[in-house]
Amino acid sequence: MLDAPLDTVFDYVADFENTNEWDPGTIETRRTGGDGGVGTTYANRSTFLGREVELAYETIVHERPHRVVLRGRNGRTTATDDLGFVAEGDGRTRMTYRITFDFPLLIGLVAPVVARRPLRALAREVVENLQGVFATPR
Repeated sequence: MLDAPLDTVFDYVADFENTNEWDPGTIETRRTGGDGGVGTTYANRSTFLGREVELAYETIVHERPHRVVLRGRNGRTTATDDLGFVAEGDGRTRMTYRITFDFPLLIGLVAPVVARRPLRALAREVVENLQGVFATPR
């Protein structure tokens, strides 16, 4: 639960450059094209499990203020970030964030076992960071 109105949360999170502020794995995200809607592209550098990864993201769904989906690719790996937003009626917003990964076969077999705990810890940190962002009036 985030302490900010629906439109405020959506606009902030849908601008993927803001991962620089709330995603602990992000080293840098910068917009490389587009106006923020469908087709907007981002270059993302992140670190996970001690490895630096670069992904080229594209906004593939932008349904303001309820849903945004971004797809990141690098070689044979794809990450799809699906974010949903619901107003709670008290000026707060409930946000869901689901990331799915499509890895090459060998990595795809090992990744769920190796990455489960670190991904859960990362998810908790993302929630805490977003709550902190919206604890200060925007």
